[in-house]
Amino acid sequence: MSGFQQGRIDLGARLRQLRENAQLSGKDLAALLGWQASKVSRIENARQSATEDDVVVWCQAVFAGPEVVDELLSRAIALLERQDSWRQRHKSGLAALQEDVRDLESRTKLFRVFEPGVVIGLLQTAEYARHIFTKVRRVYGADDDVDAAIQVRMRRQEILYDQARRFRFLLPEAVLRYRLAPDDVMRGQLDRLLAVTTLPNVEFGVIPFTAQLPSALLNGFWIYNDSMVGVATRTKDLVLRDPEDVAFYASAFEDLCDVAVFGDQAREVIVRVLVAFAKQSAL
Repeated sequence: MSGFQQGRIDLGARLRQLRENAQLSGKDLAALLGWQASKVSRIENARQSATEDDVVVWCQAVFAGPEVVDELLSRAIALLERQDSWRQRHKSGLAALQEDVRDLESRTKLFRVFEPGVVIGLLQTAEYARHIFTKVRRVYGADDDVDAAIQVRMRRQEILYDQARRFRFLLPEAVLRYRLAPDDVMRGQLDRLLAVTTLPNVEFGVIPFTAQLPSALLNGFWIYNDSMVGVATRTKDLVLRDPEDVAFYASAFEDLCDVAVFGDQAREVIVRVLVAFAKQSAL
């Protein structure tokens, strides 16, 4: 077992102890915090990471003392800032991973996302997601909960229709053409992207093949507000909070936007790829 997962188990057990000492059931605590009851269970059983906010409100609900709050906050922050092992995280289950991400997204007002190899999760259709999760399960040996993970991912997408939030998404044209799913699924995914580009709070950009790139397209990254960057590699999930790191990725994002196309031009690229898929299918 990784140190990360053991730390999550220890934090969950400590929080459970506080809840039980306060003579609250999981449902009671969830009701007090305005959470789904399943979230309390996931945190206590180390299937979801407790965030700083989660720890604070949990401790307030059980009337924990300041020293206890400081101790548990330190644990939570240490876990969130670790270079997390993707193999260990995936073994906790695909759906649990999606719940972790959904919780983070609920606290974000401005999203800046660049993905060089896959359609961004918030924009995926259910069938495209199924093929992605199936590949992830094979590579990382994740729990066999693809259907549950898809359900959570689809619920995550409800946030796109919250006009109080702003989304800036960026993909290279190659992502539209990568056959990570059968052609009919890819056509459905491209139709979905066309629809998303019309949302007033969504800025969707495509870096065309003809663009002169400002740098090599390496890892994808997600910038949450102006406070945190998530960078996923094949074996580590980096969580960066240093202001200089955040500023670096924000600048890199703008450099990529400078060579991307948006609006009608982005839709033209998508339609061009759709036509290419249709021709291929007709052969």
